[in-house]
Amino acid sequence: MWKALFSLPRSVWLLGLVSLVNDSASELVYPLVPLYLSGVLMAGPRVLGLIEGLAEALASLLKLWAGVMADRSGRSKPWVVAGYGLAGLGRPLIALVSGWPLLLALRLADRVAKAVRAAPRDALLAASIAPGQRGLAFGLHRAMDNAGAVIGPLLAWALLAAGLPLKQVFAWAIVPGLVCVALTLALRDAPPPAQAPPRFSWRLAGLPQPLRRYLVVVALFTLGNSSNMFLLLRARQLGVAEAHVPLLWAAVSAVAALCSVPAGSLSDRIGRVRLLLAGYVAYALFYVGMATWAQPGWTLYLLFGSYGLFMAATEGVERALLADLAPPELRGTAFGWLNLVMGAMLLPASLWFGWLWEGASATAAFGFSAGCALAAALLLVTWVRPTMR
Repeated sequence: MWKALFSLPRSVWLLGLVSLVNDSASELVYPLVPLYLSGVLMAGPRVLGLIEGLAEALASLLKLWAGVMADRSGRSKPWVVAGYGLAGLGRPLIALVSGWPLLLALRLADRVAKAVRAAPRDALLAASIAPGQRGLAFGLHRAMDNAGAVIGPLLAWALLAAGLPLKQVFAWAIVPGLVCVALTLALRDAPPPAQAPPRFSWRLAGLPQPLRRYLVVVALFTLGNSSNMFLLLRARQLGVAEAHVPLLWAAVSAVAALCSVPAGSLSDRIGRVRLLLAGYVAYALFYVGMATWAQPGWTLYLLFGSYGLFMAATEGVERALLADLAPPELRGTAFGWLNLVMGAMLLPASLWFGWLWEGASATAAFGFSAGCALAAALLLVTWVRPTMR
């Protein structure tokens, strides 16, 4: 595996480095935004909800558009440069914010940046690698992204521990932002596909049947995959000290970062569906554990470690499988649909989970999520895989 890893093309490594640096900057800044909003701008949870809701809704609509436009233009690099550049240069401006409307504008700009780059970046990554190494390439990308999710909070903690005020911490985000821009400019675009893409259709015309069915499975799974904030809330409810909650999540990201490359490589050998199936089942078992037998102490930390394994087994493999199923001329569109489905289902998933938790119990909410994962696993095997032959 290691020989294959270090033989991956330059573009794969560059895209991974871009994600590592960008996610470090993102996780440096945005965990501190609620503190800044309430402690400096004197705005409450309703404003935070408005900002996050509008930002995610706008991003969901733009993700598909960006993928379609990348296919039509035959170029992915300009979208990747624009997306990472807008995010990297916009985050430090939070240090200049004096009211929440401007913070809303910057948060919207960040989500627009993510929407613009997401599908073209994944399409460029898929086009840069041979099909037999896609799992390894996407696994490396997710590993470096998760590594950034570990580095960012640790940097934030170090800067705050050194006595820097929040505004100066935000201002320091300009450094990784400039590094991201430089790295994306060094990327080489993939040659355009020989065949031009067909006209866009909301009915998924032109996409193969296995891919359309796969998107349904992803939608079902995402309906049970609510915001990870609920996991941290459950950990707090079960007795984890408030100061340890961010470290608990950093540990999850660390496990995912360490295991994503081996998991992606394994999917190249045994098949994407098998590994994705294992990931969905692991997710269901984790949620059953959180609902029924999680206890404060080492068992809870062990459970959260298993969640990192689920992330490693699914995040990169989901995208590698989509790249396998999509025609080359429609890869950007296919990744746009994947991002749209995930983004659109996250809101009802979180609303339904919260309603079940408050209206019934945490056991009911976690049990519902586990049921969605098992149903998605069943459809993946009985409904999607037979059409892939």
